[in-house]
Amino acid sequence: MILSASRRTDIPAFYVDWFLNRLREGYVLVRNPMNYHQVSEVKLTPENVDCIVFWTKNPSHFIEKLPEIDNLGYRYYFQFTLNPYDKSIEENLPEKNVLIETFKRLSDQCGPQKVIWRYDPIFVGGDYPVDYHAEQFARLANQLEGYTEKCIFSFLDPYAKIQKAIKQLGIEPPDTKTMVEIAKLLTEIALPKNIKLETCAEEIDLAKYGISHTRCIDGDLIERIIGCPLSAGKDPAQRSVCGCVSSIDIGTFNTCAHGCKYCYANYGRQAVLKNQASHNLNSPLIFGELGDRDIIKPRKEKDIRSLKQPQQSLF
Repeated sequence: MILSASRRTDIPAFYVDWFLNRLREGYVLVRNPMNYHQVSEVKLTPENVDCIVFWTKNPSHFIEKLPEIDNLGYRYYFQFTLNPYDKSIEENLPEKNVLIETFKRLSDQCGPQKVIWRYDPIFVGGDYPVDYHAEQFARLANQLEGYTEKCIFSFLDPYAKIQKAIKQLGIEPPDTKTMVEIAKLLTEIALPKNIKLETCAEEIDLAKYGISHTRCIDGDLIERIIGCPLSAGKDPAQRSVCGCVSSIDIGTFNTCAHGCKYCYANYGRQAVLKNQASHNLNSPLIFGELGDRDIIKPRKEKDIRSLKQPQQSLF
């Protein structure tokens, strides 16, 4: 089983101690996003979890916990989003120089193969013309050279819930011509830095610029990390243009407090504050408690390891 932690919230930033308690106890409860009272029990023992994919924008307090996770026998890698936007877009994130140093510390501890840089989402308009991305991407790439091997980028998806925010900011998704222009600029910057570029869940074909479609939850990378072939197929729960292999996400929407204006995972600040107020680091749920109407069912997952053999990481 591959664990996603998480597309729905930033567990390394906000729920470090809760997550460690879940690993120690060997299970977690996750509410169905489409059916509140349907709760899955997911086993989190090292025998059940082949690899953990962490998604984060600020793992500063998480880094010191990684030795314990290593000692417990878990394998993992990181999707680290580091954008150029200021607090008018990413309201509650630290300053960029702090995040860059956090990225470097994480890479020093895990290795550059296991810290993937996400530059996403890209939008234009207002204070963010194409030249802005060229300048800022170059600044970040100069700092991250040698600390990562890959950068995944995507363009803004105008979800209904963020329409008001992006209209107020005067930003919008780039059109196809602008996407190509940005992609060419990013390639010219990344290639000399030995940073491979890939797109996340994008239909546009940028192969002639050396940019391929990616799998953020990447079966090939996981095989190299754990030293064992896998038989994981494409995740049917994701969009058709998403190449990720199947995983179980243990996060919950409306629990991330970064306050990013482009975020699809929150309905609003008040919902986040309400849920965070009911967070209990000793609860099997990321927030709140079980009720009389809740129905708990064990999540059954087939073994995706192709070979039964001792696993030796290649990194």
